[in-house]
Amino acid sequence: QVQLVESGGGLVQPGGSLRLSCAASGRTITIYSMSWYRQAPGKQRELVALITPGGSTNYADSVKGRFTISRDNAKNTVYLQMNSLKPEDTAVYLCNLGGIRLGYWGQGTQVTVSL
Repeated sequence: QVQLVESGGGLVQPGGSLRLSCAASGRTITIYSMSWYRQAPGKQRELVALITPGGSTNYADSVKGRFTISRDNAKNTVYLQMNSLKPEDTAVYLCNLGGIRLGYWGQGTQVTVSL
């Protein structure tokens, strides 16, 4: 059974940084693309960042230059380094394994950017 557990969320002031982690179990992440999505209240879930098995990355325009996705296959973990956070980054951040079609999601971690 695949399990994804996110951690690292919290309350941070604008301009601050957070590092999210997504630890996978039940399946090795090595052969899968891994993604971070976010969902704010009243808004659709949106793709934030993706990393392929080969390490290529893709980002939403709204986070380019501020967020960095990385993976440690030995630890079966994916990370999202978030810098220069803005209030509009406030959302629940969810980890995804293998794309939407496979349907493997974590429960999410709340990120709140506020004074």
